Amino acid sequence: MDVVDGEMKIEKEYDQGFRVEHEGDDHQGRLPKSSKIKKKKQKMATRCDQRYTTPTPTPLDLPIKFKKRIRDLGGSDIALVIQKCLFKTDVSSGHNRLSIPLNQIRQTFLTPQETEFLNSGNNEKKCLEMKVMLIEPSLRRDTISLRKWEMKKASGSATSMYVLVGKWNSVAWRNALREDETVQLWSFRINSKLCLALVKRRAKSNGYFIEF
Repeated sequence: MDVVDGEMKIEKEYDQGFRVEHEGDDHQGRLPKSSKIKKKKQKMATRCDQRYTTPTPTPLDLPIKFKKRIRDLGGSDIALVIQKCLFKTDVSSGHNRLSIPLNQIRQTFLTPQETEFLNSGNNEKKCLEMKVMLIEPSLRRDTISLRKWEMKKASGSATSMYVLVGKWNSVAWRNALREDETVQLWSFRINSKLCLALVKRRAKSNGYFIEF
């Protein structure tokens, strides 16, 4: 009877995912199945984190066709402003704007006077704007408005960003911009006047980007 009870007890413990020591056994204890599953999930999560945090090699050079276009217009002082993945709000007709978060800007592209001018606005409805020429991915030229917004969060803090507004919906539609696409925004100057160029990128199989 005692032996039967002991066997029943061992079976029960195996069912719960344990293997334990008993008197007269030399079996070593093993971790519960739940712990093994947890560790496996942690390893998978680590691999996912590494995949998304590993930077993709990106050419920080303006494509030749854009350089030629800018040179033909008499432009100079070319600089990369931002590379970003388009969010849903960037291509939503209801928002009609491209966001340029300040904490993602690669380098200063405004003069101190331009920065002071855009900072003088109160909020997104009353802020001042600069009219700038934009070279689109199609190489078409148009005029667009550059503003600075202070976006307040529910916590009470605010996030600052520049935005391209006005004709942005038309730019997005003409160039078939889509959510999750990668774009680069470049700045240049013509007779000291600020201009911008928007470049579409797409990933190749080797991990590098090329323009459309």
